[in-house]
Amino acid sequence: MASVSSLSLPDAPQAPAAPVRSRVLRRLLRHRLAMFSALLLLCIVAACMVGPFFGSFDANRIDLAARDLAPSWRHWMGTDELGRDQFARVLIGGRLSLSAGLATMALTMVLGVAVGAIAGYVGGWVDSALMRTVDAFYSVPGLFVLIVVVAMVGVSFWSIVVTLALLNWMGTARLIRASVQTLRRQEFIEAAHVLGASHWRVVVRHLIPNVLGAILVSATLNVAVAILAESTLSFLGLGFQPPDATWGRMLQEAQIPVIREGQWWRGFFPGMMIFLTVLCVNFLGDGLRDAFDPRAR
Repeated sequence: MASVSSLSLPDAPQAPAAPVRSRVLRRLLRHRLAMFSALLLLCIVAACMVGPFFGSFDANRIDLAARDLAPSWRHWMGTDELGRDQFARVLIGGRLSLSAGLATMALTMVLGVAVGAIAGYVGGWVDSALMRTVDAFYSVPGLFVLIVVVAMVGVSFWSIVVTLALLNWMGTARLIRASVQTLRRQEFIEAAHVLGASHWRVVVRHLIPNVLGAILVSATLNVAVAILAESTLSFLGLGFQPPDATWGRMLQEAQIPVIREGQWWRGFFPGMMIFLTVLCVNFLGDGLRDAFDPRAR
């Protein structure tokens, strides 16, 4: 009779991956609002990424003869006080806003998933220490930290992204911790330990794949949070500086023209892009949450 040590370590008993993925995909495809949001979000991203290469106007080209023009067939979203085409600036600004949102989300997820998985799996004093760290970060006044960072290191893409990530990873950490704490008591995790699987193998091969749904939902929602945070910073003058254009920066520049001169198009189009993007991301997150919900039918 073969000894236990000579046996190969099988993966923990789990449901077949392909049927699970197909069920999740079917549920997501049946979520019409999520599918419409994903399609619209894809169009927005594609327009911002490739649109400026095919546009007839340079986003930073000054044309004083065409300043303060309302939307027309030539300038679809009008022009600003320097004659710059607002449509080109919205597309260029969307590229920077979306890039900052995605980069912030990536850093947020790496930090949040790592801390949450370690705290939920190890438990004990490690869990207590990490959760007290989470509580400490929750108590930090975010706006004050951002002002200090801008004053000390200046405004740059990565300074804004890293600061926003450090201020927004705590919710993801708590979500992943709760999911891992539930999973580590399951029989297939105990079976993997009995068969001699290392802690690293259990976490990477069994725990993380089983919390993938929570990770994806948290990632989509974090994109929306990051875009809103960057837009708020730019609106307050703490974000990207001229001549860089972002949707929040365009809103900040449009305050006086909209209020005093009635140039509604200056604030309407960048504000609408922020609204549509965040709304689509949130609806897509809702669809992913419903698709990964094991209680869904």
